[in-house]
Amino acid sequence: MEPSTLLLTILIASICYFILNKLLYFERRKIPHVQSIPILGNMAPFILGRDSPTEILQKLYNRFSNAKYFGLYDFTRPTIVIRDPELISMITIKHFDNFCDHYGFVNETLDPIASRNLFNLQGDHWREMRKLLSPSFTSSKMKAMFGLMSQCAENFTNFVTAESGKSGKTYDMKDLLCRYANDTVATCAFGISVDSFKHPKNEFYMLGRKAMNFGGPWLTFAFFMNRNFPLLSKLFNVKMFGPKIENFFKNIVTDTVKTRDEQKIVRPDMIQLMMETRNKNSGPEFDINEMTAQAFVFFLAGFDAVSNAMCFVAHEIGVNPDVQKKLREEIDDVLRQTNGKPTYEAINHMKYLDAVVNESLRLYPGAAFLDRQCVKETELPPATPDGESITVKPGDSIWFSSFALHRDPKYYPHPDKFDPERFLNGSVDNSVYMPFGIGPRICIANRFALMEIKVMVFYLLWHCDLEPDVKTSVPMVFHKRTFALVPKRGFWLKLRARNLKAPVTN
Repeated sequence: MEPSTLLLTILIASICYFILNKLLYFERRKIPHVQSIPILGNMAPFILGRDSPTEILQKLYNRFSNAKYFGLYDFTRPTIVIRDPELISMITIKHFDNFCDHYGFVNETLDPIASRNLFNLQGDHWREMRKLLSPSFTSSKMKAMFGLMSQCAENFTNFVTAESGKSGKTYDMKDLLCRYANDTVATCAFGISVDSFKHPKNEFYMLGRKAMNFGGPWLTFAFFMNRNFPLLSKLFNVKMFGPKIENFFKNIVTDTVKTRDEQKIVRPDMIQLMMETRNKNSGPEFDINEMTAQAFVFFLAGFDAVSNAMCFVAHEIGVNPDVQKKLREEIDDVLRQTNGKPTYEAINHMKYLDAVVNESLRLYPGAAFLDRQCVKETELPPATPDGESITVKPGDSIWFSSFALHRDPKYYPHPDKFDPERFLNGSVDNSVYMPFGIGPRICIANRFALMEIKVMVFYLLWHCDLEPDVKTSVPMVFHKRTFALVPKRGFWLKLRARNLKAPVTN
């Protein structure tokens, strides 16, 4: 046999052994699972356009209803999907130090700045960064940003009411709410005043749109390639964002820092806290790249994930007139009490608004799954009564499907129904409600996101009626070729300016 033929035979045999060894991972550990296809794993329906990752997880979650966890092949990576709430709490809270990391989704070679974002960071670097950034999102900081958010919401509703008038107009809500989200993050995080309604093609908005591509197929492809096949991503130069986008935000951060240093400007935002840390002797050392990475991921989350969440809230309000009527009554009551000048405290204490937002986030959590990477050997109880305990080892992948948990009739009666009342009668168990994650790695900006959503809803219903249109997805059918939860036909609603009366004080 020729040496080249022998080498090829050995290579093929090694690949086959690697694949077969992976495919026997759950069989050896007696973990419930579905047989998968080599290389594609259980993600084959997604690649073939039959099911989204969210739908794949929900089907498997329902199939193994008597198991504490089950196995899934995330392409070639064996992944344990936890469905038992007590076990989820144990992993994410009680034994957090054993499962403190995420698998990164941005390649540090291809996107050197973006890869240093908080989500990607691991171990002590993540702990130091989280500790540093947390003060940016306290209640006092939210209150300080409230006026800025309100101005963005006012710009938004002024544009819509002037354009739609009493006859109304049908809008792509994703486009509208991306612009509102863009302006909110620009002013609250970067200290830059942007009005994307008066100036629809401003560079800040256009670069954000390009970076996220509205959660489209390319971003999904790049996400999975960088996360699952990093070597191939390097080989074929599959970048998540690219240097043009990174450099744009780096220049903004650089100019902001320089201006504030020179003019002694102090603002209650993320960049300010990172600037102040430069003068400390302990903690991470901040250069412009580090500061850009954190500000950049905050912008992207606000631009896409939060705007998506707002679209779902607006959709449910638009297609549920009884909910809209009750919510508007609460809004009008607040307007009377505040003499037409809503305050941070007033909006923050609106119980029905809070319930509407929470119920929408239950039905449409931002991610198909939450993940953890094991960093310290840990024993898990048997998956089934007749099973055996297993040992999870460093590097092993753990997932939780928040979407499936949120739609489990065991925890939520009539789970597919939009019912804000469930958040008013105390029937929701917080251990099975995780729209922003769970444990110490819960989304650091969840307070910011909630306030941004509530301010938008308040101003929109204050000034407009929301109605379904022939383009509105009823019932909601999700796109099968994107990682994010997105309606196949997009977000469409008809907005109509209200006849407003002067508020009557009590």
